[in-house]
Amino acid sequence: MRINARQILVFGVIGALCAALGVAVARPGLSQAETDALAARYSFATETLNPAPPGARVERTVAPGLNKIRGWISSVGAAAALSDLRGQGHAGDLCLVDPRDDSVTLRPVRSADPSGYAPVRLTPTGLPYDRTMAPMGCVPADIDVDGDIDHVVHYWGRSPVVFLNTGGPGAPTTGGHRAVELVTPMAVWNSGTFNIGDIDGDGNLDLVVGNYFPDGARVLDPEAHDETRMQMQNSMSLARNAGINRILLGKPTGRPDELPSYTDVSTALSRDAAASWTLATGLQDMTGDGLPELYQANDFGPDQFMVNRSTPGNVRFSEIVGERDWTTPKSTVVGRDSFKGMGVTFTYDGDAPLPSMIVSNITTPFALHESNFAFTPTGTPAELAAGGFPFDERSEELGIARAGWCWDVRSGDFDNDGTDEIMQANGFLKGEKNKWPHLQELAMGNDDLLRHPEFWPNFRPGDDLSGSEPNRFWVRGPDGRYTDLAAATGIAAGDNTRAIAYGDVDGDNKLDAVVANQWEDSVLLRNTAPAGPAADLRLVRPAPAGSGDAVTDVIGAQVRLHHPDRPQRAQLYPANGHTGVSAARLHLAIPGGGTTPATVTWRDAGGLHEATVNVRPGHGTILLTSDGTAEVR
Repeated sequence: MRINARQILVFGVIGALCAALGVAVARPGLSQAETDALAARYSFATETLNPAPPGARVERTVAPGLNKIRGWISSVGAAAALSDLRGQGHAGDLCLVDPRDDSVTLRPVRSADPSGYAPVRLTPTGLPYDRTMAPMGCVPADIDVDGDIDHVVHYWGRSPVVFLNTGGPGAPTTGGHRAVELVTPMAVWNSGTFNIGDIDGDGNLDLVVGNYFPDGARVLDPEAHDETRMQMQNSMSLARNAGINRILLGKPTGRPDELPSYTDVSTALSRDAAASWTLATGLQDMTGDGLPELYQANDFGPDQFMVNRSTPGNVRFSEIVGERDWTTPKSTVVGRDSFKGMGVTFTYDGDAPLPSMIVSNITTPFALHESNFAFTPTGTPAELAAGGFPFDERSEELGIARAGWCWDVRSGDFDNDGTDEIMQANGFLKGEKNKWPHLQELAMGNDDLLRHPEFWPNFRPGDDLSGSEPNRFWVRGPDGRYTDLAAATGIAAGDNTRAIAYGDVDGDNKLDAVVANQWEDSVLLRNTAPAGPAADLRLVRPAPAGSGDAVTDVIGAQVRLHHPDRPQRAQLYPANGHTGVSAARLHLAIPGGGTTPATVTWRDAGGLHEATVNVRPGHGTILLTSDGTAEVR
């Protein structure tokens, strides 16, 4: 076959367009020697966290109208949260949600912990609770600001419950918590994710509840033959018929073991944002005013990125929609995207003023082949405050566009070199029968039928949808692109993971990771590689309801490390993401060791404060005061 000059020109134009659009363009990767050298910097020891309980289940009992898709309905519920309940100076304690028996337990992270204790189960004694309700996540936080750690548990089938710590600091005990309703009277919510931060800048902790199935829908009630509120999504790409997302402003009473009063200000969300099928949220101050912006990662429709313009007691957001040019697919434009957002994390390139936002979506080859997002900064905080969106989506260029059926995603520095690595959870429904053809058929169907579960194909135990895709461990190489080193570091098991939580669990000044798995044992990935020095910092203020020297974590505080070779920036929002909650500490590398100056920024009732401190390697505490001073302890 002869090719003439005109055809050569056409093929050249097509190739140029493909290159510009990132379509099927092969990009050079690392050589095997380079990959091996990169992987040699990391190693992990795997430890089981929760062997199967007696009578372990592999599916949920659901409403009759959902029985044919009970495998789909049973796909979430595993969660993990790290904290330091015992005051050891590192994150040795874990709140673990196991769907196999719907348990929520407080336990030492490591079974070999010499100062360990028997697991303590958090059960909402005295409150309405039955088989139509199931825990979906657990968030440690000092809700009553008395200096010890409480826990908020969110559920399908009821509104969240706060387990106030009545036993004080130390190992938890049976009877050492009092269950209190978050909202009164109890409501039927189906809450899939939960976040904490000071939304309105008054110095108090506020709550962000991401709801999924419609409010009132008895998803897990086998007697709900008359259920009329239950609907599936009304679109695969524009769904807006979910449960209402909530923002609750907190005002502590100043008395220990007493729940703050909460004001529901959910009307600050747009109608679309409030009714989205939200699976993850991310808080991060990007405009420099101490107020966190909100990224809402939604299943079945556009995500929302909201600039925070609140004042104390008055919450106001401005939704930002990204601009599209002729080389940008609509599906990757924030606010216009059509993917299945299930996780979000933030990572800074050095001490750049704006972070990159990494968002998980479904990215399974030959299936729903979407793309993860990597929104990287191209401008300034001032541009963002003025209503622009100074970010480009570069996941393909960075090598992290595709990973599988992705859930939680989390960034952190595992080798203490000043550059974050990224872990990403994978998997959905584990079985033997491939159901992707059926799901693809459903995805191409008429949206008017989608909300009705009777029109869905069967998804039952034994069916498989990306059930054995390995989790990812993305490491940035010398070429600036990320390489997945999960297999090379021995952590690419076929776990069906929902949540990832970071923290130094054994006090060796290195980040470890907890992986919460669905219908399987969850695991600890203990960091066993050599690593340089780092500062693992707790940022606290005097506890208003505490006694003596009691302190409470300052969620939202920021640290900018002025290291001459590895400047870094981080913010304290441990509950960002799906259902993984990291330890309430900031982990910053200090290559070469020694003392390094850092700027700490925080907000309280008196406004925005900034102070300079000197930090050293090891576990430290920085006390922040209302008069704007910061003291390293």
